[in-house]
Amino acid sequence: MKTFLLSLQLLLGLGLVQGLLRVPLRRHKSVRKTLRERSQLSQFWETHKLDMVQFTDSCSQDQNVNEPLINYQDTEYFGVISIGSPPQNFTVIFDTGSSNLWVPSVYCTSPACQNHRQFHPSQSSTYFENGNHFFIQYGTGNLTGIIGTDQVSVQGITVANQQFGESVSEPGSTFLEAPFDGILGLGYPSLAAGGVTPVFDNMMAQNLVDIPMFSVYLSRNEDSTTGSELIFGGYDHTHFTGSLNWVPVTVQGYWQITLDNIQVGDTVTFCAEGCQAIVDTGTSFITGPPDKIKQLQNAIGAVLTNGDYLLECNNLNVMPDVTFTINGIPYTLSPTAYTMTGFEDGMEFCLGGFQGLNTGSSGGPLWILGDVFIRQFYSVFDRGNNLVGLAPAIP
Repeated sequence: MKTFLLSLQLLLGLGLVQGLLRVPLRRHKSVRKTLRERSQLSQFWETHKLDMVQFTDSCSQDQNVNEPLINYQDTEYFGVISIGSPPQNFTVIFDTGSSNLWVPSVYCTSPACQNHRQFHPSQSSTYFENGNHFFIQYGTGNLTGIIGTDQVSVQGITVANQQFGESVSEPGSTFLEAPFDGILGLGYPSLAAGGVTPVFDNMMAQNLVDIPMFSVYLSRNEDSTTGSELIFGGYDHTHFTGSLNWVPVTVQGYWQITLDNIQVGDTVTFCAEGCQAIVDTGTSFITGPPDKIKQLQNAIGAVLTNGDYLLECNNLNVMPDVTFTINGIPYTLSPTAYTMTGFEDGMEFCLGGFQGLNTGSSGGPLWILGDVFIRQFYSVFDRGNNLVGLAPAIP
């Protein structure tokens, strides 16, 4: 499960949050294990941790604000923001499954904090502390800290008086090896406990975006970290084919929508009477109720081995498609789209991009359409009309 956190693009479960912040729990033990087996985490850091700002500076800008995202092994996508005056730079997951911003504090002595950039409040002339504390309990760890207020900048947009979390304790290994520093939530305000206004809500309130929407394009290219991007204030027609299909948000917390059904091959196998799902950039896989995911893994031919559902890589051409029907439109994932590959002892292995997770709501169990889905379907999040727009992404 996720001991990596992702909006880690971690597989999400709902976390218990006490005090100020409420953030989804991510579960991604399998992905973390895979990354370790690839032995590529340290190499990635050596290549990218020195100055990721160079990455953002190389990108052209237009009337929209484009935030380039680093693609880390097709499991984590994160970009650069700055906090304070002068700016202090951090890499963050832009997470539609949560609504708060937090980064490590200089006062944190946990190994996880020491391994990442830390915010120095005394070095910012625009910082002030509001005196509140936060505590987040995850299934595999927890996070505590204080709430501060400062300006937050994303690709030229500077949000004034933004409240954010400064972690002072990150015990355990949950965040220790994460290739990013913190998380920036893009969910609705109702997910942000304590009355904290999310960053995008402040962007809208301060008239920093022309259109109250943002959009996400996630690349699939393990040989390159570039290509993915988040656009504040619009979307990019060159990232998708056809027209966007607009889906109503059913509950304004997560970006929650209705699934008509889920087909494996030509057979409706799950959600025959409809069910609820969330579109979540902070979850690496597609998740669902554990019993349903077990059936799905069996249906695609995955075999449980040492805690992971493994697929025979040579069988991808005969495995079934998996189709999510949303608002009458089919969204089909081919076997190559829903599998992830890795290497162990010099041999290739394949993982099914599905994971069981109990994520409940008042409307019943939630499915999570994470990065495996979003890589295939360009996603637009419209706060003005409370809609999610989906269209086939151009690779």
